[in-house]
Amino acid sequence: MLTKKLKIGIVCPYGWDTPGGVQNHVRDLAEFLIAAGHKVSVLAPAIDEEQLPDYVVSAGKPISIPYNGAVARVLFGPIAYARVRQWIGSGEFDLLHLHEPAIPSISLLACWAAEGPMVGTFHAAAKRQKVIFAIGPILEPAIEKLSARIAVSEAARLTLTDHLETDAIVVPNGIYAKRYSAGNFQEKWAGNTIGFIGRFEEPRKGLQVLVDALPIIARFAPDVKVFVAGPGDPKEFEKVIDPQLRDRFEFLGRISEQEKADFMSSVSLYVAPNTGGESFGIILAEALAGGACVVASDIPAFDSLLGGGEFGALFESENSTDLAKVIIDLLRDENKRKELASAGKKHAQVFDWDVVAEQIFSIYEMAIVGGKGVSLSSDGRAWGRFLSRDEEKK
Repeated sequence: MLTKKLKIGIVCPYGWDTPGGVQNHVRDLAEFLIAAGHKVSVLAPAIDEEQLPDYVVSAGKPISIPYNGAVARVLFGPIAYARVRQWIGSGEFDLLHLHEPAIPSISLLACWAAEGPMVGTFHAAAKRQKVIFAIGPILEPAIEKLSARIAVSEAARLTLTDHLETDAIVVPNGIYAKRYSAGNFQEKWAGNTIGFIGRFEEPRKGLQVLVDALPIIARFAPDVKVFVAGPGDPKEFEKVIDPQLRDRFEFLGRISEQEKADFMSSVSLYVAPNTGGESFGIILAEALAGGACVVASDIPAFDSLLGGGEFGALFESENSTDLAKVIIDLLRDENKRKELASAGKKHAQVFDWDVVAEQIFSIYEMAIVGGKGVSLSSDGRAWGRFLSRDEEKK
């Protein structure tokens, strides 16, 4: 652990008040650091500025753009750049920790605006994208300014090396494992039950794959029930479910962290049928910690997190028939479910913040060698270069 107490500036690129893995990671990291005695300020876009925690500073309202198979709520532009510079200038930070600095966002703006110790964490796992190559000459000088780079998984690291030909240290996302292991069994979610948590309206979250698998599952498990938690409009989604199977689904809406812990300790199976675009799978780590028997698609990030099937069952991504087979086998075999759940719960401890924060602290130590803190770079030069390149393309 770092013995010196630091002033740390963390930049979250995505809208703070929109649910998401990066936002949750930044929130938990900031609160862990604060509890350890460090001074932390988080800069993030926000819609409702009055509801922000004391440690979060709003950079302005985000806008929605399509990104990596979903909708990202980010902030970018000269006004945002001015706010970023103001936050850096007044922060007197020992170190900046920038999340997703390779996308047009306030994290990239902070990378341009600052000099000194900077750590970048890369979360995204994506195929090679033309847009990245188009702005690569702009990104590369900024990414080179980072003192250290973290990728949350091997999939995220490979995305970074493929797109920007640079490397990173793999440090997973963190969870408070003890919180999830303290879940209370709830009879209402017990039995031949399947759990799903996520923005179910997003195709890449894969709920449709589970819907397509249910007719087969229901033939072998007539009392099967699917509980779906997360934001979205269930009325619209119910239209694509076979009318004879709609009563098998119950949409719970958003649930609290305590309810999530109870949920994971109660359902027979937790299913993550995501089709791609995932770099880690923090919900899987939470499910494992909560004692759930996990079934997940074999996309690279999930395969890695589950140890190739050692800590949870895998099925062929987007193959509803294979998903049905795996679920039926596990519903029929209670001993196998318990074995997988037990192995997964032990494995989840490697994602606990006590472990993950130690790794992040060691990277902070490497970044701040030399003792000089964060300062502002020459005013406006980076933003001016970006505008000039944009004008050239026109």
